[in-house]
Amino acid sequence: MNMAAAGVPANRFMTIAEVAQALRVSRMTVYRLVNSHAIHAVRFGRSYRVPESAVESYIEHSAVDEAEQNPSKAAGNP
Repeated sequence: MNMAAAGVPANRFMTIAEVAQALRVSRMTVYRLVNSHAIHAVRFGRSYRVPESAVESYIEHSAVDEAEQNPSKAAGNP
């Protein structure tokens, strides 16, 4: 059966440990992100799987702009 034809996206799923390693945070932090719906995850039995695209989306939306990091430079102050 072709999963794409069945409407299932062709996406790689990552374990909580793999996400934690990729983001360089603890597993507990990833669980918190999943439980707060900051990162989308799918639950299989007692374990979670996180689509790679959800991790990429989280990183894109969490990126900090330089102006946000240093408001004095954004205001024109040296």
